[in-house]
Amino acid sequence: MKRILTVMICAMITLSMASAQETTKKTNVVKTKFLVESMECENCVKSIEKNIAFEKGVTDLKCDLKTHTVEVTYRSDRTTETKLLAAFKKMNKPAKVVKDEAKP
Repeated sequence: MKRILTVMICAMITLSMASAQETTKKTNVVKTKFLVESMECENCVKSIEKNIAFEKGVTDLKCDLKTHTVEVTYRSDRTTETKLLAAFKKMNKPAKVVKDEAKP
């Protein structure tokens, strides 16, 4: 009986710790939109998707060729806007952060 109780308590502690870690990961997620004026063709899009997607902390990436923007979702505990801007520059695709205007 003591073993069963001990195993149940250990299982509950493990599950609560896993849940707490998952919550922490979700709170560190940031979305930033970058303007990449030199993104002019599908090859540029593929190059950006290939390189930026593999930067540390990047979890999602969406390129829009019409507006020359790239929306990057990343974990703020793994990377920063500055590091992502440096990655764009390293690819010869200088970027600027697009600040969303607050809607009235």
